[in-house]
Amino acid sequence: MKNLRFISFWLLFTMGLATVVFNACGDDKDDPKQEQNDPKNDPKDDPKNDPFTDKGVVINGVTWATRNVDVPGKFADKPEDAGMFYQWNNKTAWPVTGDITNWNTVVATGRKWKEANDPSPAGWCVPTHNEIKKLVESKDVTYEWITINGIKGGKFTDTTTGNSIFLPALGCRSSISSTIQYEGGGYYWSNEAYTPDDDDAGVYHIGISSEEAGWGCTYRLRGQFIRCVKE
Repeated sequence: MKNLRFISFWLLFTMGLATVVFNACGDDKDDPKQEQNDPKNDPKDDPKNDPFTDKGVVINGVTWATRNVDVPGKFADKPEDAGMFYQWNNKTAWPVTGDITNWNTVVATGRKWKEANDPSPAGWCVPTHNEIKKLVESKDVTYEWITINGIKGGKFTDTTTGNSIFLPALGCRSSISSTIQYEGGGYYWSNEAYTPDDDDAGVYHIGISSEEAGWGCTYRLRGQFIRCVKE
């Protein structure tokens, strides 16, 4: 993984002033339709896919959930499932596909994500800036672009323990228009902002692509994923 400087990552993943070509990494050998129709692979029958609990895995000293947050208080069924989009410091869940109405345009204030607004399941929370840095910038964690059941994303692996998590890359929603954009990448919130309370920009987040992963800053009104950590 590359340690991205603040300004370069801002341009690459937030402002869209640089063009990123997201390349496919190999073909899927598994047939997702066949797997979906096999009752033995029904995620609802797997205790690991309890929507309210997740055992998590420890990567570089931080316990990460293995699945994205779906509706408030619940995890997605599987690691490759998208879950829902969220705006920063806001508990309202937005779908990851299609057009929507009544997009929120009120900027959330504060420098930290308020506990009352955290949609993470019980015992979990949105990660801090330091925690996302430990995932994407550490020499103790490797990054690989892979495909699981037709979903592309980034695999982060602890080089000491072999523990890993998969973050699906399915774009985000524009802070202005709410339309889906940057579908070849994946974007995940931290709970911290560095800019003043009334500034829409400047919240730390993770950005992943087929080439690299890093942290940067983006708009509070953008719709992004949440991969929470153990409290």
